[in-house]
Amino acid sequence: MHELGITRNIVAIVSEQAGNRQVNRILLEIGKLSAIMPDAIRFCFDVCSKNTPLEHATLQIDEVPGRARCQDCGNEFEINQLFGRCHCGSSQIQCIAGEEMKIKEMEVI
Repeated sequence: MHELGITRNIVAIVSEQAGNRQVNRILLEIGKLSAIMPDAIRFCFDVCSKNTPLEHATLQIDEVPGRARCQDCGNEFEINQLFGRCHCGSSQIQCIAGEEMKIKEMEVI
């Protein structure tokens, strides 16, 4: 489960930025094509945040849908996998959203 390592890194980054202030809320953006399972991050968060400034923080996760752009016709459309075809029939598509994982916001007290 690579989500454990990812969650440890999130806690470390946010803890460093918070300094000695208590973190009240964290907002993550996780792309649906990122191979990161939001439920696993939620599960690991309670364990990883114990005895840190994030211990009582609320974890909010927004899932970002996959989006692609056709390199032939320029059409942008939603995708559920990293490969496929545009409506024009071209398979020359580029993923433009959905693979990311970002710490979007943190709220400190």
